[in-house]
Amino acid sequence: MRQLFSTYMAICALAMICQGCASSTANESDSYKLPDTLRVGTLYSPTSFFIYRGDTLGYDYDRICDFARDKKIALKFTLAHSMQSLLQLVKDDKVDVLAYEIPITAEFNEEVLHCGETNTTYQVLVQRKGRHRITNVTQLKGKDLYVEKGSKYESRLENLNSEIGGGINIKSVDKDTVDVQDLVNQVSTGKIPYTIVDSDIAKINKTYYSNIDIGLEVSFPQRSSWAVNLNNNALSDSIDAWSTSERTILYSEDISKHYFEQSRYSLTQDNDTYSGSGKYVRKNGDISPYDDLFKAYSGHISYPWQLLAAIAYVESKFDPRVVSWAGARGLMQIMPSTARGYGFDTSKLHDPEVSVKAAVRELSSLEKYFSSRVPDPKERMRFMLAAYNGGIAHIVDAINLAQKYGKNPHIWYGNVEEALKWKTNERYYNDPVCKYGYFRSNETVNYVQKVESRFEAYRK
Repeated sequence: MRQLFSTYMAICALAMICQGCASSTANESDSYKLPDTLRVGTLYSPTSFFIYRGDTLGYDYDRICDFARDKKIALKFTLAHSMQSLLQLVKDDKVDVLAYEIPITAEFNEEVLHCGETNTTYQVLVQRKGRHRITNVTQLKGKDLYVEKGSKYESRLENLNSEIGGGINIKSVDKDTVDVQDLVNQVSTGKIPYTIVDSDIAKINKTYYSNIDIGLEVSFPQRSSWAVNLNNNALSDSIDAWSTSERTILYSEDISKHYFEQSRYSLTQDNDTYSGSGKYVRKNGDISPYDDLFKAYSGHISYPWQLLAAIAYVESKFDPRVVSWAGARGLMQIMPSTARGYGFDTSKLHDPEVSVKAAVRELSSLEKYFSSRVPDPKERMRFMLAAYNGGIAHIVDAINLAQKYGKNPHIWYGNVEEALKWKTNERYYNDPVCKYGYFRSNETVNYVQKVESRFEAYRK
């Protein structure tokens, strides 16, 4: 079980070390001598810092790692649970920099010194695409807009309603049961007509829901950036100089497209690293060209070989050349960090046999972990699938949340599955029993259902 947790514990602990890599700029060129290890404070969020399939990701996370590589320094991360506690970290000199989007306002300017790239966001209307979409805020009169009760979105709608002379039907919903992600999903599926979210959150959601329109701004711009202690002008200047270099600007543009524009469900083909064996002619009783591989390696887990086939179909549609938005590769969509953890050559992840072997190693480790925690084999399979797709850390969080809030921690559907959905809600992903923060759970919830359904169909 040590191998299974090695990746997760290394990247998910509240204090983490990230070693700097090769650099284009040496420390000697800086007038300010950076420390050997830069202490970084941040918050879990869908944009800045989150854990996905065992890897740490996020727009601000990638950028601070790039800064560390450029300066040949290490990083130590500390995760806060609120904006105020995050600000307190840098004020108390417990961290050097806040790699999180701190609003640039008169209030925050009295607490921290802003630095680095300035990002501008707006609150935007989320609506479905179509001929009758709203193009002007005055058209909101008589319309139902759903927002979280007590949120900044509700406040903005109330002000906007006054500005246009009234008429907007503001529908406030309890944020303990429905969050921003849920509301966007409900707009996409047609359950509600409109909601309002920040433009960066809206952009991420558009990568999941291609049928939504987020073009109408309904607020004034909000500027934000990283921040340091009010007295740390030298570090601020160093970050400013790095952020304005041509190389950094190009890098930031690339990762911005990666996080805020690239479809989360499109799989790209990497034809340079794998050469297919030609068109497969299906035979009676076969599921895929890789049935022999599934049969050969399924003996390492306690489930029929058709489970591997079902996973491969849902992950890649049996195409060993694909690469996901997060970097998962091959037939079984193995993350490079997972492959390295099990001793596999990441350059060979497009080889179907390597992919299946790595997947079986992961599934076998997951089965061992859940064997004592989930007695029923069918239930255990569901937990294994959820952890394979979303990462074991988030499933452990969901189990702990389920136990704390009266759900059955040994049952997936309606219990741990439901608790996993809570991890999009700040109240729950900041709960003391929840160690690994925000998680967009819809994909994993749907994944378990899809794989199990296909597995049952293949067995018949």
